[in-house]
Amino acid sequence: MSWVDPADRLVLAPAVHAAAAATRAQAELGLLPEWNLDDLYPGTNSAAFAEDLAGVEADCRSMAETFKGRLDDLARQGGAVLGPVVQRYETVEDRLGRLMSYAGLVYSGDTTDPQRAKFYGDTQERLTAASSELLFFTLELNRIEDAVLETAMAEAPLARYRPWIEDLRRDRPYQLDDRIEQLFHEKSVTGRGAWNRLFDETLASLRFKVRGEELALEPTLNKLQDTDGTLRRDAAQALAEVFKQNLRVFTLVTNTLAKDKEISDRWRGFEDVGDSRHLANRVEREVVEALVEAVQDAYPRLSHRYYKLKARWFGREVLDYWDRNAPLPKVEQRTIGWTEARDTVLSAYSDFSPEMAAIARRFFDGNWIDAPVRPGKAPGAFAHPTVPSAHPYVLLNYQGKPRDVMTLAHELGHGVHQVLAAPNGALMAPTPLTLAETASVFGEMLTFRRLLAATSNPTERRAMLAAKVEDMINTVVRQVAFYAFERKVHLERRKGELTPDQLCELWMSVQAESLGPAIRLSEGYESFWTYIPHFIHSPFYVYAYAFGDCLVNSLYGVYQQAEGGFVDRYFALLSAGGTKPYGELLAPFGLDAKDPGFWQIGLSMIEGMIAELEEMEVP
Repeated sequence: MSWVDPADRLVLAPAVHAAAAATRAQAELGLLPEWNLDDLYPGTNSAAFAEDLAGVEADCRSMAETFKGRLDDLARQGGAVLGPVVQRYETVEDRLGRLMSYAGLVYSGDTTDPQRAKFYGDTQERLTAASSELLFFTLELNRIEDAVLETAMAEAPLARYRPWIEDLRRDRPYQLDDRIEQLFHEKSVTGRGAWNRLFDETLASLRFKVRGEELALEPTLNKLQDTDGTLRRDAAQALAEVFKQNLRVFTLVTNTLAKDKEISDRWRGFEDVGDSRHLANRVEREVVEALVEAVQDAYPRLSHRYYKLKARWFGREVLDYWDRNAPLPKVEQRTIGWTEARDTVLSAYSDFSPEMAAIARRFFDGNWIDAPVRPGKAPGAFAHPTVPSAHPYVLLNYQGKPRDVMTLAHELGHGVHQVLAAPNGALMAPTPLTLAETASVFGEMLTFRRLLAATSNPTERRAMLAAKVEDMINTVVRQVAFYAFERKVHLERRKGELTPDQLCELWMSVQAESLGPAIRLSEGYESFWTYIPHFIHSPFYVYAYAFGDCLVNSLYGVYQQAEGGFVDRYFALLSAGGTKPYGELLAPFGLDAKDPGFWQIGLSMIEGMIAELEEMEVP
């Protein structure tokens, strides 16, 4: 063993300790899987990818040359004539989706790599140009008279596509002329798509200095769940400092995309800033408003009440914002290895349905999961459905926290849903966002309930229950607050550009209202809106999380009381994909989201958990 001068040790210690800590953490986590994208294509420079790309470009041109201006005539000849044309269109859509999915997944693995960024950008440009040749197809279908199309849909093979065609016709009032639609489509590469990419690459390139370590976003956010309160504070301050330094860029991106959306909404005739999202989600504005109102009315009974309780556990009147997701005091924290996380989730799924567990196991056995944290990797987590001719992939940033296990359960729920919906084909497999979160949140609930049932230690049980309440608050209260923030931003943007200070003020107003007086929102927190990707990629997406959580709470209540047949009904719901509206899918469970009292069922479950925590002995 070599000797180190004590004077040098003062300099070397942080780096040595950081390296040692990283080694220990890796050993505790175990070998984390990285996905194998070969099921899509063997490589970015592969002949298979190049051939498919050139082939789909030719297919799109051929479709336009053969069928543009003829769909009405084909429909009048019947479903036996128009049906094969729709089948051909679906095949092309699947090929387009496979190519773009592969490029997107490669890019998400390291968004700071110039070669990956170029590959993604080049692919996106060529596919946008190719798919612009297909824009005529849905536009022409929607111009066919109802009676003509109804007659054609009575005949195979077009009859199979009735759900897709009927769903497509809901967009008819908001369609524009073909040339304008083509312009919007082609400009998306240099418009919304370019600003989305700028956001992603900016966020991935940020580095946060925490006690001598230069960290990417995910590891820094992870420290907000550390047992050391001073480390949580230091991480929060590092986040605040870097976000503030980049406020100008994030403000420009937000202003530009909000204006871009306003232009599109105005041309298409959408009245409210959220209407285009509600249409895409196939949910009525009144239902969303009822959800939001119910959650906002419940703020005092949920988040305000819980954070007051948590502050008392910490021996304080109020908690600093960096302590909001802190682990409970006097509760042992440990790193959960990957193998344990996998077995926990699969066991919970198996208790509910062996078939569900078998589908989820394929993600592990087939290397469909990318779990490690890496520099430049996309933050957060997602399950990408790719296309029905392939299979989904899951991205995680797994760091061994209990919430990471729940994230695994969540994303595998998405994955199971996507596998079950895939047989509906490329046009009808996608699920509206309101139901897309059902399987994911249900998977979390199954995992949580199994862990809770196996825990007899009162301290551990309290910690688990508190963690679940926090997750539900983050999913319901926080997401509705995000939705309120977005509404304020988009409404104010209609009056003109927003300054960084205005955006920060809007953020602080909704956060103070939703989190309540027991959370101290001190200087620095005002810029924490900058890293939320949903605001950029999918405006107004966030309420789908609250919709899904409240829906699953109600669904789980039905499951607990069901005598039999629930699993079959649940699988039927997931297998439907986008073939049925949410109301029709919920009816077999006796649930109606249009009922004013529906949302109270889900909210009361959270309230009941908080009451249970209040009755427990303070740690």
